Amino acid sequence: MTARIWIAAAVAIASASAGAWWFWREPPPASVFTTASVERRSIEATVTATGTLNALTTVQVGTYVSGRIREIHADFNSPVTRGQVVAKIDPAPFDVKVKQAEAGLATAHARLQKAIADRVFRKSELQRQQRLTDRNVIAPGALEAVTNAYDQADAQVALEHAGVAQAEAALAEARINLAYTDIVSPVDGVVLSRNVDVGQTVAASFQTPTLFLIAEDLAAMRVNANISESDIGRIRNGQPVQFSVDAYPDRTFEGVVSQRRDAPIIANNVVTYDVVIDVDNNDLALKPGMTATVTITTDRRDDALVIPLRAARFRPKPEDRRDGAEKPPAVSAPGPRPANRATVWVAHAAAAKLEPVEIETGIRNDQFTEVLSGEIAAGDVLAVAYERAPDRGRPRHE
Repeated sequence: MTARIWIAAAVAIASASAGAWWFWREPPPASVFTTASVERRSIEATVTATGTLNALTTVQVGTYVSGRIREIHADFNSPVTRGQVVAKIDPAPFDVKVKQAEAGLATAHARLQKAIADRVFRKSELQRQQRLTDRNVIAPGALEAVTNAYDQADAQVALEHAGVAQAEAALAEARINLAYTDIVSPVDGVVLSRNVDVGQTVAASFQTPTLFLIAEDLAAMRVNANISESDIGRIRNGQPVQFSVDAYPDRTFEGVVSQRRDAPIIANNVVTYDVVIDVDNNDLALKPGMTATVTITTDRRDDALVIPLRAARFRPKPEDRRDGAEKPPAVSAPGPRPANRATVWVAHAAAAKLEPVEIETGIRNDQFTEVLSGEIAAGDVLAVAYERAPDRGRPRHE
């Protein structure tokens, strides 16, 4: 009996303690919102990518003939002009071939003169035999033999004419090959690389070796940027571009989109497209091969009504909504919610609850989005996030 009394007393004390704790405990902290204002400002939609700087025209200067490099007249970073000799191959073997071709041509001319003289003789003999045949002095068969000899002499003259033409062509080829021993620059520009040294032998039998790499004009360059397939649809010719390079971290360069190439570039199952950006480089600060971080402005609005992106993504709890609904107001159109529609939550100073407003959005960047329509105006305060506070208070504006 005594044990039952003690147990009953313990239960009563525990119940009283729990009730006191529940009565005297602090109320749960109220929801406090971080807010931001609707404002008017300029907004730009951009695409960011990386690219490589290149000269507008880069020429690979090679050699048509094989031989030993005897002279080099240009080095790295050397300015060159069109037609300037930048290297020379030893011309001695080609001089010999020119002399051989000249001798061959002289021989062909001599053979032609001999053939012409023989044809004159055969023609004279044919005429004499014709007169004798007309007088029935000789048999007609003798005339046929002389006629055949004349025809052969005439054909030999034509053959020797072809031999002369062939010898002239061989001489022209030998002289061209001799001229090819002078390696000349085809453009005005700057030497980017030199791949040969004096004394080195180059062979052009199977593949033309590249001796020099010359950039035509470094005052005008281009950036080849790799744009992802998700962004390429927003790229158009003429769009302004800003970019930076690691060599000048405090400087921003400008350019313009000149070409969007349709050929895909696939690497590790990632598809990108090459976009060409024209750049002025009058001070020659930019160098070929530099890596550029590119920002392309795809759209711009001045004096646009804008809100932070966080406001369009924020979803309050049901108890903090003015309508008390479990879901935000649905859009009027049936089907999936359009990408350019969103619900924002206005924090009124005189109301403890958030009021939903349906808006239509326009261009956006990584921080803000444009408001095209909706019952909000510049100066309205929107909830963008939750913040816990120990006591109940008004929405806090960031």
